[in-house]
Amino acid sequence: MTTEPQTHRELPERVDVLVVGAGLSGIGAAHRIREANPDIELALVEARGVTGGTWDLFRYPGVRSDSDMSTLSFPFRPWTGRKAIADGADILDYIRETAEETGIAELVHTGCRVSSATWSSDQQEWTVHLETADGPRQVRAGFVHLGSGYYDYEQTHDPGFDGVEDFAGQVVHPQFWPQDLEHAGRRVVVIGSGATAVTVVPAMADEAAHVTMLQRTPSYVVDQPSVDPFVRLLRRRLGPRAVQSATRVKNLALQTFLYQLSRRRPKAARRIVRGNLGRHLPQDVIDEHFDPPYDVWDQRLCVVPDGDLYAQMRRGRACVVTGHVDRFVPEGIRLTDGRIVEADIVVTATGLLMKALGGIRFVVDGQEVPLARRFAYRGLMLAGVPNVTMTVGYVNASWTLRADLVSRYVARLVRHMRDRGLGVAVPVAPDGMTAGPILDLTSGYVQRVISRFPKVGDRAPWTMPQNYVKDLIAFRRADLTQDMLFVPIGAKGEQVPVGAHAPEELPLPGSSSNLDDSLGDRRPARA
Repeated sequence: MTTEPQTHRELPERVDVLVVGAGLSGIGAAHRIREANPDIELALVEARGVTGGTWDLFRYPGVRSDSDMSTLSFPFRPWTGRKAIADGADILDYIRETAEETGIAELVHTGCRVSSATWSSDQQEWTVHLETADGPRQVRAGFVHLGSGYYDYEQTHDPGFDGVEDFAGQVVHPQFWPQDLEHAGRRVVVIGSGATAVTVVPAMADEAAHVTMLQRTPSYVVDQPSVDPFVRLLRRRLGPRAVQSATRVKNLALQTFLYQLSRRRPKAARRIVRGNLGRHLPQDVIDEHFDPPYDVWDQRLCVVPDGDLYAQMRRGRACVVTGHVDRFVPEGIRLTDGRIVEADIVVTATGLLMKALGGIRFVVDGQEVPLARRFAYRGLMLAGVPNVTMTVGYVNASWTLRADLVSRYVARLVRHMRDRGLGVAVPVAPDGMTAGPILDLTSGYVQRVISRFPKVGDRAPWTMPQNYVKDLIAFRRADLTQDMLFVPIGAKGEQVPVGAHAPEELPLPGSSSNLDDSLGDRRPARA
């Protein structure tokens, strides 16, 4: 793993564009903005002490991508690694090497946490308030882009298990994995059934005495080769960019087919996924532990590279138990049906906490922005919030696919404003729109907090389709002026309009059983 050198750079007093976050989203956006605006003054601020975002934060056993690298990697720097489902350390190296090669690394200021940002229409700029090791700081910026994702890096979801203090063993959470944890020869229980759980279980099973995946509700899981034979074939004849393009087309076609099938013919999609499982596990195991009470893609699909989870189950080194936790007991976990699952170590892969816009408090001309009451414009700006863009990825495909579309749009918008002498760009929401969730998943980690997030509307450009091909066409053809108000540089006395407000609360999805996954981490592909 690449060790990032610790450098201390003096924060600038003012920049044209400030990018928040130095993970996949932030580094990709900074590159695209500078690519379209070579003379721009730009800086990145990162709350953590190093770059890499999620891929530096998570250090649990087996941490890896949950999207193929042809779509998770940057289009401007194709992935050349061997694995299509890559290890976390390799992805971290890739991010940092990309930042170095593009010159973005020289613009990053680590250890700078954004707490709030205040907008002045008279000055036509943001004052961004930062918490640093040297105390509070401020940076003025004409434009702010948020590449900080939507997870809380400081806190995790706590289901509130009873009796944890009675447990004689050790309890750990994947987000705060102790690097000195010794699990060889010990019994491990992993609570959860999402992406983190299906990664941790097979990774620990090689050395542990036994690993149990304890789930309240099953997930859909599919196996995928970690090394794509299609990529190996193409690399004999084509260069990296051509290989990436061809592989993206192939993988996107397969992903889109299954997603659309799951929306239109859910029973057929279920048969495909269960048929895949039938190649690895007995039917009775599938029926008991891998038959969710919801449709495919109601929650994010979990990928099992090379069928490693199934292999450990066949060897008897791992198993799945489905049931509700009653409480922790000294020897392990007691379920509501009276069963005891014995453990020396319990891993609580119980989901992450989401945080809207990185938890930053936005104030426009003295008025705090109520995020839950704002419509999202193209899924990347907020009504009534000038000169701020954000990265929100897909729930059914790789995060970077949409992140790069957003980055290129932002670069184009900044270029448009600079070329025309415009100091303000603000979306104005039209009346009469029906509001919907910006992340349309029934997963518990989404439903717990989605009411605090901005909403999407029911008409373009206020929608956010979960379809890369549609977005690719729409973003290329996008009219930058549609439902947007622009103000020339230096204009005084202009009030920032909001337009229609979104309802704060949205109706919950129809089936309550779909929400019964608070003990599972169905995380999207990370920023």
